[in-house]
Amino acid sequence: MMEILSRRSLIKAIGMVGSISILPKMAFSSAVEHVVQMLNKHPDDKKKKMVFYPNLLQVNAGDSVTFESVDKGHNSASIKKMIPDGAEPWKGKINKDTTIKFDVPGFYGYICTPHGTNGMVGLIVVEGEGKLDNLKSAQKIRHRGKSKKEFKEIWKEAESAGLTS
Repeated sequence: MMEILSRRSLIKAIGMVGSISILPKMAFSSAVEHVVQMLNKHPDDKKKKMVFYPNLLQVNAGDSVTFESVDKGHNSASIKKMIPDGAEPWKGKINKDTTIKFDVPGFYGYICTPHGTNGMVGLIVVEGEGKLDNLKSAQKIRHRGKSKKEFKEIWKEAESAGLTS
């Protein structure tokens, strides 16, 4: 009888230790999922066409962003040399939702491949240690068409919000 109890106790203890070891991952996971809509028209200003909404987003390292294909004909792709060192570039498919997990702090510029020169661009600021490491290089990237003006406005908004310091 004593042998059965000690085996049961041992099995219970092993089960508790296993549960406790995964508990921190579940209980303390603070990763958030964000959504950026890909739209033909801005929801608040119908004069603005071909937009990401919002086009400026602040997230924490470990968060995910889903680029939601609300209107047809759009995708999301990272802009070469406008993401932090060590971050993975991405290029979503046209008309498909794309989810990206942002683990490396810094500034991420992105574009709709077919509508980039129409100004369909955006910026994600990932908070964390080293966030400012790629700020200057991201700001130096030259853009074409309406995206040049759009990024100028996005950087101004980011600065006003205190995201560039």
